[in-house]
Amino acid sequence: MNDPIWLMLVKGVLVFVILILLVIFTIWYERRVVAIMQVRPGPNRNGPFGLLQSLADALKLALKEDIMPRTADKVVFIMAPMIAVMCAFTAFSVIPMGPEVSMFGVETALQLTDFEVSVLVILACSALGVYGIVLAGWASGSTYSLLGSLRAAAQVISYEIALGLAVLAVFFQSKLMSTGAIVDAQAEGLPLSIGGTEITLPGWYFIVLAPSFVIFVISMVGETNRAPFDLPEAESELVAGFATEYSSLKYASFFLAEYVNMITMSALAVTLFLGGWAAPFPDSWWPAANEGYLPLVWFFGKVLAFLFLFVWLRGTLPRLRYDQFMNLGWKVLVPVSLVWLMVLAAMNIGLDSGNELPTRIAFAGGAAIAVMALIFFWPSRKQYEEPAEPDAGLGGFPVPPMDLAVPPNPRSLKRLEPANTSKEEE
Repeated sequence: MNDPIWLMLVKGVLVFVILILLVIFTIWYERRVVAIMQVRPGPNRNGPFGLLQSLADALKLALKEDIMPRTADKVVFIMAPMIAVMCAFTAFSVIPMGPEVSMFGVETALQLTDFEVSVLVILACSALGVYGIVLAGWASGSTYSLLGSLRAAAQVISYEIALGLAVLAVFFQSKLMSTGAIVDAQAEGLPLSIGGTEITLPGWYFIVLAPSFVIFVISMVGETNRAPFDLPEAESELVAGFATEYSSLKYASFFLAEYVNMITMSALAVTLFLGGWAAPFPDSWWPAANEGYLPLVWFFGKVLAFLFLFVWLRGTLPRLRYDQFMNLGWKVLVPVSLVWLMVLAAMNIGLDSGNELPTRIAFAGGAAIAVMALIFFWPSRKQYEEPAEPDAGLGGFPVPPMDLAVPPNPRSLKRLEPANTSKEEE
């Protein structure tokens, strides 16, 4: 992109302001939607419809006392939220929000920057952002924070692989790695010849690459640490996880990064699978729908639909147990992604060569592997058996042995000792 420096600075400030406003709106949006699901009013006091409640909460956090544990590594403790926030904002810089427009007399795209491998920038920023969480847990000097950071590291490794494989399918289909070019590629239909009959499939990749779209949506929820995958900050187990020892603006920075990551991943899903800023109807219905600033409406409308999905999952599903969560990533999403990539590669080879035999073999092999996977991963339901020993009141859940229990306080034991015998008894 050959924009002048002053225009790049203006676009950078606009992107920053848009993200901040979207975060404020998303917090209010989440609370209102969950309130409707739970049949209660939600925020309705500050501003019209409670729209200023998020701003009031931000001011409250800014004015709270900033506390740092004595055992914390001060430099890393301060840098951790900064790393998380910077990576979150940087990832949105390559998202195309619209076509070329005239801005202050200069023809420019509604995108901060773009280059040949811009999708990899988003994946790299999402992977580096977890360093902020890991360093926050390590530098806090707290057991719960450290456990939350370790969970975050394992989580991002597991779901980053499935997310990358889903994006790789888009690379196979479009033969492009630029976000703007992928949006342009989806504007054209996909010609397909089946049995001598020429048909044209819709260009949006969520139809052609439906398995990759489903895997991407599940992985992006796990990548952003959102419910039901919010295990690094599980308050029922780890108090607040990696953010336990944080307060004031540092505490708010982690949640700012979380919501910006939600918006960025939603925008990436729209860019890769839903046609980006293109209107959700044919050009013949409204020829000017994809011109000027109007595509911003279609783009942010699709992003809000994905944000509603995040909120819907949070208000509907309970938090997964950690072993279930890791099994879903390693035993389901990653194998299915690998099989689908092999099927997609065989299909593309057959279609490019004009020979339908590899395509048929790919479909048959993919169907056979899918059936085998269902048989292998289908949960077995065993008949209930009476336990050999009566339940000790722990509900049958595994508990640590008694020798690992926290020893009692010696001062408490001293108080419980019987009083000294009197001189007469002696």
